Amino acid sequence: MVGALALGLSLSACGEDTRSGVEEGDVGDETGGETGGDGDGDGDGDGDGDGDGDGDGDGDGDITGPPPPVFDQWVKIELPDTVCGNGSQYKFFANWHEGAKNLAVVFEPGGACWDHNGCTGGGLGVANLNGIPDDHMLIWGFTYPMLNRASGSAISDWNLVFVPYCTGDVHTGNNVITYEDPNGVEDDVVFNHAGHDNTMAVISWLNLYFPQIDDLFVSGCSAGGAGTQINYYFLRELTNAARGFALNDSGPIFPNSVHSSPLHQKIRSSWNVDPVIDEIPEAATVKDDFGNITNVISDMWPADRIAITYFMRDYNYSRYSYENFFDGLTKDAIHQLWYEDTELLVDQYEARENLSYFIPYERFLNDSHCSTIFAFAGSEIGEENVGNFIDDLLDSSQPLESKIDWDGSLAP
Repeated sequence: MVGALALGLSLSACGEDTRSGVEEGDVGDETGGETGGDGDGDGDGDGDGDGDGDGDGDGDGDITGPPPPVFDQWVKIELPDTVCGNGSQYKFFANWHEGAKNLAVVFEPGGACWDHNGCTGGGLGVANLNGIPDDHMLIWGFTYPMLNRASGSAISDWNLVFVPYCTGDVHTGNNVITYEDPNGVEDDVVFNHAGHDNTMAVISWLNLYFPQIDDLFVSGCSAGGAGTQINYYFLRELTNAARGFALNDSGPIFPNSVHSSPLHQKIRSSWNVDPVIDEIPEAATVKDDFGNITNVISDMWPADRIAITYFMRDYNYSRYSYENFFDGLTKDAIHQLWYEDTELLVDQYEARENLSYFIPYERFLNDSHCSTIFAFAGSEIGEENVGNFIDDLLDSSQPLESKIDWDGSLAP
């Protein structure tokens, strides 16, 4: 695990408490020494006299970060050198729960862009082109049942971190690019596809405030789902988590897909993702087929539980995947391409024991897009909905089970 970086940062929670200027030295060192020169006589080097090396004096060996400013409220965090697409300050949000040793990291959804039209608000759209507002969690704290502690979800008593989205690159871009209006009418736009650098800064902050994690759960829907799949490697590799869980909601990175290949090639150039992929083991196989990222993380952490959910009749992410790259597609044709890509994904997930899927047919909300937002109701396959699936996913005593409703016949 990389050590926590020294970060100048700002935290504020509903106007109640503010902390700034947190430095690396505020976090106890993870590696006690047998000959510690701290004067407490226990030899661990942390000065607390309990011999466990964690610096808190309780003898349990737990490593803890600086105390949070407040519990059970969303706290805005700003880090230096993190930006949105328009160059404004990037922000993310944390919500501590007293006594929690588990952490959930949730990536925000919000489309994607790779040209002048999309990155100025045209086309299918992209979220937060004007940056992240300070009151962002007034919406997202309730839009996501998992982020609402009153919902009683499986992570309602975990520490929570919400990673907003304003870079148009599924949280993984690595490029500052000037997009020109092909019609020569509107001004050029300089766009910061800074998703990767922002995410890496968030991870460094996580190491400062959560230096030891029991269970790490990474999730997000749509662009946040794809961001979950891509960034799981970095979160799992660079944080100190005992166990890992992931749920990609409605951001599938289909393997071996002829249909998705044009999209993958476009974002590869616009977002400059090759240097990001080079940081991942087996980079060559991921460059050859973006869908192989699932195989890589599955094989690296075979005891982790990695899952995906989406609707068979999704008409949002499916449009981003195909509409700009194939002429004259009807809605039925888009659904057919999605169906064929799903067949490939199911084959991939069935080949590994630590992968699972929950794919209901449709929901008459949000174009059957994202099964974990608004409510779990309407995501049923038989008696089970995605909320039940998440409960089982996070319960390591339960076997991983996959379900899919190919044609709507299993809907209640």
